[in-house]
Amino acid sequence: MTASDKLDTTERRELNNSEFGLPQQRAFPMPDAAHVRAAEAYFRYAPDTEKAELARNILLKAEQFGVTINSPIILEWAKK
Repeated sequence: MTASDKLDTTERRELNNSEFGLPQQRAFPMPDAAHVRAAEAYFRYAPDTEKAELARNILLKAEQFGVTINSPIILEWAKK
């Protein structure tokens, strides 16, 4: 993700909860393909208690934006 891909505070506030990998915490924003890839890259930093939900949401957003997720860890967590 480049600096131009980074969301500023205003842009982040304007996102719907459904655009986050973890909507309740408004964490892991995924409004576009670049942010889906970023969520994949930062997946390991999510709390284990939230990883199953995050993995499923990453896969949903990846499908929406045409991003291929090959991470075996995310694919495994999505099954839980």
